[in-house]
Amino acid sequence: MSRHADRPPGADADIEWCHEAVQGVSRTFALTVDVLEEPMSSYICVGYLVCRIADTVEDADDIPPEAQARLLRLYDAALDPEDETTIETFVENVDPYLPPEDDRSEDWDVVANAPRVVRTFEGLPHDVREAVTPPARELVQGMAMFVERYAEKGGLRIQSREELEEYCYYAAGTVGNLITNLVTRGDVASERRAKLYETAEEFGLLLQLVNIAKDVRDDYEEENNVYLPAEWLAEEGIAQDAVLAPENAPGTAAVVERTADHATGFLDDAQTYLETVPLTDGNTLAAWAIPFLLAVGTLRELLARPEDAVSSQGVKISRQEVFAVVGAMTGSTGRESLAELKELIYRQPYHLARTSAD
Repeated sequence: MSRHADRPPGADADIEWCHEAVQGVSRTFALTVDVLEEPMSSYICVGYLVCRIADTVEDADDIPPEAQARLLRLYDAALDPEDETTIETFVENVDPYLPPEDDRSEDWDVVANAPRVVRTFEGLPHDVREAVTPPARELVQGMAMFVERYAEKGGLRIQSREELEEYCYYAAGTVGNLITNLVTRGDVASERRAKLYETAEEFGLLLQLVNIAKDVRDDYEEENNVYLPAEWLAEEGIAQDAVLAPENAPGTAAVVERTADHATGFLDDAQTYLETVPLTDGNTLAAWAIPFLLAVGTLRELLARPEDAVSSQGVKISRQEVFAVVGAMTGSTGRESLAELKELIYRQPYHLARTSAD
């Protein structure tokens, strides 16, 4: 039987389109969706696209901040079951900012097709919609708040560690709660449920902090955003708008390293989340362990060569390591191996460690 045969009620061309769209907007999240089973694969896929629409609007540096905030507020209203604002109203307002169709990225294609995404979402079971809507709306509201906060700057300029964590909560901690809402819809013991909600946000913060540390150049050049805290950069004598100046490379690298080091503080809670999450309703350990372990590998590279995050070279782990991690987690590796894998990958690339062990 096809892995698509057990798709949610009403599964049709819209669900198929959503799965194809995820492949175009995020290779990392597409991998997560691919190793989930149905119906969770479709629940997470559609829920992710609901959030991605807001993320694309927030990241668009060619939309004036005031317009960005207005569009995000409209989108939030369209997601509110009690509000009369329609998703078509949002698209009508975003239309002037849409790139021409023949020059449109996959991200903007999803925004243009927001009615299709929302229609597909509204076709999911009621308890799924109730699990996704509150954290998705909180994400959208948080993004609007940050855009408004830095409207005069024309881009985000995070000031402190506390504000960095606040931003990461809205961008990713909310997604951790969304996932947890979905996987705890069944009969989950209260102690287990509590542990999941205690660590869900930390799991999201870990992944977001890793992305912030490795994407310093792209975030500034492509989106005019600086997430490295101003107070940390100031200690190195660097203004945020000079974060990529060649003469500041050593200082910026030091702040990248500091950010990566801060992210390591969330590793244990993220591991606890993975060791606790229910594997029911199509949820799989691999779906969340793979991004976790890849984040561990990226932290290893960031801490070893933080200067690469400032250069055009960038920071990434090899395809061989990605394939090795995916192979391990889609094979027979279980929860009991997570701690060992985390420590192994933190020390050296997994494919090399596995080869030496063999």
